[in-house]
Amino acid sequence: MTLGTMLEALLLGILEGLTEFIPVSSTGHLLLAAHFLRFESTGKTFEVLIQLGAVLAILTVYFQRFLRIALLLPSSPGARRFVIGVLVAFLPAALIGALAHGFIKTVLFESPLLICCTLIIGGIVLLFIDHVAPEPRYNNAMGLPLSMALKIGLCQCVAMIPGMSRSGCTIVGAMLFGVDKRAAAEFSFFLALPTMAGAFAYDLYKNHAALSLDDGLLIAIGFVAAFCAAVLVVRSLLDFVARHGYAPFGWWRIGVGVAGLVGLMVFG
Repeated sequence: MTLGTMLEALLLGILEGLTEFIPVSSTGHLLLAAHFLRFESTGKTFEVLIQLGAVLAILTVYFQRFLRIALLLPSSPGARRFVIGVLVAFLPAALIGALAHGFIKTVLFESPLLICCTLIIGGIVLLFIDHVAPEPRYNNAMGLPLSMALKIGLCQCVAMIPGMSRSGCTIVGAMLFGVDKRAAAEFSFFLALPTMAGAFAYDLYKNHAALSLDDGLLIAIGFVAAFCAAVLVVRSLLDFVARHGYAPFGWWRIGVGVAGLVGLMVFG
């Protein structure tokens, strides 16, 4: 392992943290960046495992709220409904992810052309939804009905396709179902916890025997970098969305997708 490889892991970790919770597809950005950097990880495990670093940022920023929910669980129906709602939303992706894990990692993760196309398509969808989303009926991420949580969880399954974005799919789905922009982003934050923790545990279980000490060091570097970058994003994203909506992310996706297509034509 060289210093250059460690710096690439650091860069990819920062990129993961900056993009995990905005609807631009952190996995798509990671896979494209790794492709052009010629960064190779064992079984594409680096790109999956460092995402937990970003997710831990949610626990850090929302620690007091999660502690309050935990203390209220025995006596508060609302707190119990919220926890059950997040778990209900998580189940569809958990089932499909386990069943299709091999196909996703060996086929979809190996297609930069697909990622560029899905980035562009997702960007167009964001621009459209930002203008035509129905009048919101729900403005509290912790008060969504279980049926709504399930529908948002089904939308999350589309993000199994690299470039579609887990946060993007859940946010767009929530807005279409009548959740306001800020609450949609916040519910996406909460849903990331079991989703990414599950992906981390399953991918580690499937690939741990193939990982070397060098792989572990690179993952640790990316993990810490992703955590630090994600804390900054989580602290500022909701206010940004409330002021500017999701159109800036749509244009960003389109720009990255087009740049990726040009890069593939020039560099392969």
